[in-house]
Formats: sequence, structure tokens, C-alpha cells
Amino acid sequence: MTDIYALAALWLGLALAATLLSIWLRIATAMSEIVVGMVAQLAIGAVVGGAALGTDQSWIKFLASTGAILLTFLAGAELDPGVLRSRWKETMTVGLVAFITPFLGCAAAAYYLLHWSVDASWLAGIALSTTSVAVVYAVMLEFGLNKTEYGKMVLAACFINDLATVLALGLMFSPFTYRTLIFVGASIAAFAVLPWLTPRFFRRYGGRPSELEAKFLLFCLFGLGALAAWADSEAVLPAYVMGMMLAGTVGKDHALVRRLRTVTFGLLTPFYFIRAGSFVSVPALVAAPLAFLLLLAAKMATKFVGVYPITRIFRSPRREGLYTTLLMSTGLTFGSISALFGLTHGIVTEAQYSFLIAAVIGSAVVPTLIANAFFLPHHLISKADATPANIAIDARAPVKISAADEVKR
Repeated sequence: MTDIYALAALWLGLALAATLLSIWLRIATAMSEIVVGMVAQLAIGAVVGGAALGTDQSWIKFLASTGAILLTFLAGAELDPGVLRSRWKETMTVGLVAFITPFLGCAAAAYYLLHWSVDASWLAGIALSTTSVAVVYAVMLEFGLNKTEYGKMVLAACFINDLATVLALGLMFSPFTYRTLIFVGASIAAFAVLPWLTPRFFRRYGGRPSELEAKFLLFCLFGLGALAAWADSEAVLPAYVMGMMLAGTVGKDHALVRRLRTVTFGLLTPFYFIRAGSFVSVPALVAAPLAFLLLLAAKMATKFVGVYPITRIFRSPRREGLYTTLLMSTGLTFGSISALFGLTHGIVTEAQYSFLIAAVIGSAVVPTLIANAFFLPHHLISKADATPANIAIDARAPVKISAADEVKR
């Protein structure tokens, strides 16, 4: 047990350092955790050995996987169902186009310009087609845009974009067998029953110190995750859809969401993002920086070509259209999940994974900086909500938080 406690202390020390780094530099904590993982693997590997970080130990893999599952569930639970119903045409069109154009364009760039294999190119298209709900949500909260119809529409479009990414990842790289049919059938049944069962179950037995609600949700997530793994799929796939189906129940329970965030971001996701960063080959990036720059440019260019004309078709003003396009160009969580899926399943090499994860991190930073510097729709921002200090975590606990903390959310 001494080795396990020492290794756990090392990982949480790295997580603490990454959090401080994100606060000082005002960047997303997930990004700083990936960077810290890269540096730690490089430094510790050079001094002690590559296995010293323990990335292949089963308990670290479990914590990292659980972090990814809960993160995707919370992202789905943040969806506002009313926006999907009231502005479904615009939301669906923007979200699907934001997936299709970079999916095809980045896959073509990887295949024809970088000469990757067919499977690796399709995986690159999936990883770079995502939109970061975490980054977009943080920006909306920072400026109060999450309370506007415009902000809610953009967040809903992000969900559609990432849902298409999740489905593409599962359909293209999961073998279709009788296990797949059982998994799909059981998942559909669960998604049909849970929205009816969950609120009634919570009203009858919830509200106790035993945290029954969290145990119930974890039971469902692990059960569906086990079924997905048995079907040679990915556990995050049903987690995202389950979050969407329970958005009207779990998403509106701010106290429950906050408790889940505490466990997820305080303990679990650092293992996921640090582990993801530890797989990045810094020598590969140094040896071929043009590959990373090409993938980042391909993502931003194809997002612009696809999304901006759609915003104009739906009569968005020029500034709002450009702002939407740049926010839809961000990527982080699902891009890194897709890239890591490709690496662990042998679809991409370590060098290709390094290029992909670097492009994903770059897409979380560059479009956001450009959007807020030049195209922020000031006319939609009320003076009361224009600063991060006026934004509360939830209605029950009006704690003032920083913009960097909101990116973590």
C-alpha cells in the first residue's frame, strides 16, 4: 500500500500544480493538466524511468476512465431541453455542420497531406470535429451570455456537435456483432425508463446524507459502461446520452450537480487529463511541428467554411455569426477522449496521437482568444452580468468564482 499512496500523492500533487498553473495563466485547468502530464512524463521518465508515473496501473486507469464517464455525463446534463425544442432547426443545423465539415476536411488533410492510414485519418477527423462544451460554457458564464437565447442556442449546438462525434466514434470503430445489438437495445430501454424512474426515485428516497442520488447515477453509469465495454464500445458513449436524457431532472438539481462536480473535478478528471498528457511524445512534436500546425489550421478553416454561412442563413448578424463560428471551433474534452481512444485501440501511433492532442489543445486556446478579442457581441451582454464576479455557481450558494474556475466547470 505504501507504493499506492505514494503514487496517489504524486498524481494529486501534479493535479494541484496544474490547478495553480491554470489560475496564474487564466487557462482551462484541463489544458494545464494535460501539459503537466506531458512535462511530468518527460521529466520523470528521463530521471527515473518511463514507468515511474504508473500510467498503466489498473487503479489509475479506473480513476481516469471514471473521470471521463462522469465528465461526459455532466456535459449532457447541462443541456437546456427547451432550447432544443424552440430553436431546433438552427441548433441541429449548426451542430451537424460543425461536425461534418471538419470531420471530412481534417480526415482528408490527414490522409492526403500527412499520408496517414485510412483509419488514422478518420480518427483524426473525429477528434478534430468536436466543440468544447467546457470552454464555450465558461465563456458564456463569464459574460452572462448563458442567460440569453443566443447563448443557450450555441450551447445546444455544441451538444449536437459532440453527440454526433460520440456516435461517429462508436459506429466507425466499434465492431458490429450480436453484442452491439444487445448493447444498443439495452441502452435504448434504459434511456426510455430513466427519465420516468429517476425523479420519482429521488423524490421517494433522496434528500438524505447517504447521497442516494449519486449512488444511483453511478450505478447506472457503471452498468451501461460495463455493457459498452462488453460490446467493444466506449463507456463514454452511453454516459453522454444518459446525461442528455436526465437534463430535466439532474441538470435542474443544482446541489446534486455541484456535488458531482466536486468529485469529478476534484479527484477523477485530473487522473484522466494528466494520463492523456503523459502519452504525448514531445520529441515527436519537436521533430515535426508542421503536422500539428496543419491539423490545427485544418480544423479552424473547415469549421469556418461550414458554420459561418449557416449562421448567416439563419440571419445572425455578422459579429454574432463570427463569434459563434469561433466558439464552435474550440475543442478539448471530447477531442482528447477520441484521440486517446485511437491510441489505446491501436488506431493511431504515439506520434500521431501527439499531433492530435496538441492540435486539440491549440483549438481550445486560439479561437477563444480571437473571439473574445475581436468579435464579442457586446450588445447582448447586460451590465449586471458583464463581469465574472457577478456569476454564482448556483442559486443556492452565490459564491463568486473566477473565469479560470468556470473553465474547469
